[in-house]
Amino acid sequence: TSCSRPQTELLFHFLNMADENRRLVEAGRVCLVNFGPLVGKLVVIVNVVDGKRVLVDGPSTVNGVPRQIMPLARLSLTIIKIDIEPGSRLPTLMKAYKAADVQKQWAESSWAKGIAKKAAKTKLSDFDRFKVMVARKTRARVVNTHMKKMLKK
Repeated sequence: TSCSRPQTELLFHFLNMADENRRLVEAGRVCLVNFGPLVGKLVVIVNVVDGKRVLVDGPSTVNGVPRQIMPLARLSLTIIKIDIEPGSRLPTLMKAYKAADVQKQWAESSWAKGIAKKAAKTKLSDFDRFKVMVARKTRARVVNTHMKKMLKK
């Protein structure tokens, strides 16, 4: 069987992807919990149980997530990975977690910034939302007047 050109280009693109951009389910991969009582918390995959479940740890001393088995459907893989062996114990995990500075890496990511922005927006009061609306209208008016002046020239 012969492959068409677009398929082979896609295959080469996939093979040439940088390793840090590939989000593989593996020991040491940091994930965001996207469902359940722990939603929004970071966990680290400690071991892969099977194709649909993994053993994760918070670490519990950092964010209160105890070691447990979670389905992959409840996790969103991040590009952050720490260097641990499968089945690592808590002290080893903590050492690697701090060495990789996971909290700082996560805080600097655009994903975390977007979540923080959304959380801040939901905490706005009615008057705060009104002030944001007025500020946006004022800004739009200024931009539009300057654009009209530029177009006339």
